[in-house]
Amino acid sequence: MVMIIQTYWAMLLKAMGHTLLLCLLSLVFATIIGMIFGLMNVGHNRVLNFIGTVYVDAVRGVPLIVLAYFIYFGIPAGIQSMGFTNFKMDALQAGTIALSMNCGAYMAEIVRAGIQSVDRGQMEAGRSLGLSYGAGMALIVVPQAVRTMIPSIINQFIITLKDTSILSVIGFPELTNVGKTIMGNTFKNLQAWAVVGIMYLVVITILSKVSKQIERRINRGR
Repeated sequence: MVMIIQTYWAMLLKAMGHTLLLCLLSLVFATIIGMIFGLMNVGHNRVLNFIGTVYVDAVRGVPLIVLAYFIYFGIPAGIQSMGFTNFKMDALQAGTIALSMNCGAYMAEIVRAGIQSVDRGQMEAGRSLGLSYGAGMALIVVPQAVRTMIPSIINQFIITLKDTSILSVIGFPELTNVGKTIMGNTFKNLQAWAVVGIMYLVVITILSKVSKQIERRINRGR
């Protein structure tokens, strides 16, 4: 294991950087997606409720690996069949879209639960002061809901970080994919995967500690 670290440390660190980049990009877009569909699911418009529910149920019902294959292979093939023969999608783009869609569906549920955890009287008080529904949601409800959502969002970040390993199937050079390369070069399966596992464990443990610390501070501030 020491030999693997000494020989491939630069490759492993670069792969971890790619993993974190993919995770961060996906979480940013997933937060936007989650906020949009989460608000759809708590609104009073039945059409928007239906759209939000269909998105969440559909994306959560499809395995991430299938979604990644569909986006990386299926969408380019479909667009090229329409005459756009030069259209291509690299692994980072496809991986970001797949993870964002997947994570966004779960983020939508986090947003919905966070908003519904705020007492309805808060919105009623805002409306009684003359605020519109949108203004009351933006100025009163959502800021309170965010405090409740932060620990769940960090936990979703951890889950998304682990889910990046699935995208090794489309050739994205994240940590698991590099682990496969090292294993192929050294034929030391146990040592190679032990190093990769330890790297994941260190990062995820740090994030878990941060999540618990933030949760404690939020609870103390209530």
